[in-house]
Amino acid sequence: MHAHVMSDPRRPGGRPLPLLLAYPLLALAGAVWHRQWLSLAALALLLGLLLWPALRARRPGAWLLWMGLSGAMAWLAARGLAALALDAVPLLLNLLLAWVFGRTLHVGRQPLVAQFIEAIEGAPRLSMPGIARYARQLTAFWAVLLAVQALVLGALLSCQVPGGLLARLGVASPWPVPQDWVQAYVHLGAYLLLAAVFVLEYLFRRWHLRHLPHLGLYALMHRLAVRWPQLIRGRNRAP
Repeated sequence: MHAHVMSDPRRPGGRPLPLLLAYPLLALAGAVWHRQWLSLAALALLLGLLLWPALRARRPGAWLLWMGLSGAMAWLAARGLAALALDAVPLLLNLLLAWVFGRTLHVGRQPLVAQFIEAIEGAPRLSMPGIARYARQLTAFWAVLLAVQALVLGALLSCQVPGGLLARLGVASPWPVPQDWVQAYVHLGAYLLLAAVFVLEYLFRRWHLRHLPHLGLYALMHRLAVRWPQLIRGRNRAP
């Protein structure tokens, strides 16, 4: 891949890795230790990461939006609701990603994993034996996995005790799960699961398609991270 498309955290399009890692740690710490200010910091950091390219470019609108949303989070924190809003983030993220993968499975559309392959390794890769079929199957797999995880997260957040949605509504939880366990999975375990599945799928792919050459895991992750913004915007051609 050419140097001009490499991701650099100092460029407007790059997001600094330390901040990406800090979000789940702050979210988990705020939930487990019941510190509203940690939950608020995690929410503000997440908003900043989502708006990072525009903030880095010093666009006034982006800064006003970030400060306004951060102010809203502070208002929620003052009423003890910041942690509740933070809990919804992983659930909504899984639902969003499930929709992103699933919508590309319609007839006449290129599956999202096929778009990744084309962007990362070039269109000729898709014509190799077994690649196109595997790309569609893998797209469906991720759509289902993310949707199921969203349901699991919703069930856990509803049934946790104390502080679950059912408890807030005055309904007895049919499956009382300790709050600390739920929070650990919601804010850390769910992300670790997806990372583990990504690595296991890569190992399976190398065995299943062993008749073909493959990128190393580091190179694959790096190119995927670099090309993700272009893929989301629909510009999926490899440079």
